[in-house]
Amino acid sequence: MKGASAPTLAPIAEQRGDTQPVSPLVPRNTVCRITNLRKAYPDGALVLDGVSADIFDGQSVALIGANGAGKSTLLRCCIRLIEPSAGTIELLGDRVTALKPRTLRRLRSRIGFVFQKHNLVPRLSVLTNVIHGAQARRGGLRTWYQGLAPAATREEAMHCLDRVGLANLADRRADRLSGGQSQRVAIARALMQHPDFMMADEPVASLDPAAGEEVMHLFVSLLQEDGITLLYTSHNLRHALEYADRVIALHDGKIAIDTPTDSTDAEALGHIYE
Repeated sequence: MKGASAPTLAPIAEQRGDTQPVSPLVPRNTVCRITNLRKAYPDGALVLDGVSADIFDGQSVALIGANGAGKSTLLRCCIRLIEPSAGTIELLGDRVTALKPRTLRRLRSRIGFVFQKHNLVPRLSVLTNVIHGAQARRGGLRTWYQGLAPAATREEAMHCLDRVGLANLADRRADRLSGGQSQRVAIARALMQHPDFMMADEPVASLDPAAGEEVMHLFVSLLQEDGITLLYTSHNLRHALEYADRVIALHDGKIAIDTPTDSTDAEALGHIYE
């Protein structure tokens, strides 16, 4: 059930005094509107059953729930990597469910997506993988390999690598990175895209706890610096409470909880897994 106060939430960092103090009631534009979303598979499994939620400009929203609750399916439906069975999705002002392929590709170019498995090209360099993030803005061979990329594109990619602390590994092959380094490169690639909205599916689940903590803190901090709205899935309740303004919990394909993080705790959220 959607919290009535959700449309007027300010980022949690502002509420806690981490940045310049502002009123906790700051109107937000809607970045993503999900209305009565349903997803059923041919075998009859109903994964999403009438999900409705609005994500607001500048928010960091954690999507939690047990395995099979529909978290990943919801993210993928939002950009039609999976086709919804019913309902509507409006993203950055466009009704996603009504877009033709070319217009959908244009919209996707404005959405960053960080996957759990990173999806780097193993045999290519770190720098080339980051340059791939520019393909959404300017296609062609000049964004496929660092040697073909314009100087300005290489410089921008190096800046993105510097922001994630890996500029010194620009020439290393991607398959020679640690898990934490690989995910940092994936984040740099997403930043290279200049996204207006970022989604992340269990972005640190494949990392050990120390690396996961480091990468999650870096990821959210960079998005806050750039003012990018974030929707991410997580099984880590502490990460949900620490890095999100708001938590949405799915249970049996429905929204069971939708609350500001400063109005809940791990004990209350933990019941979603029972």
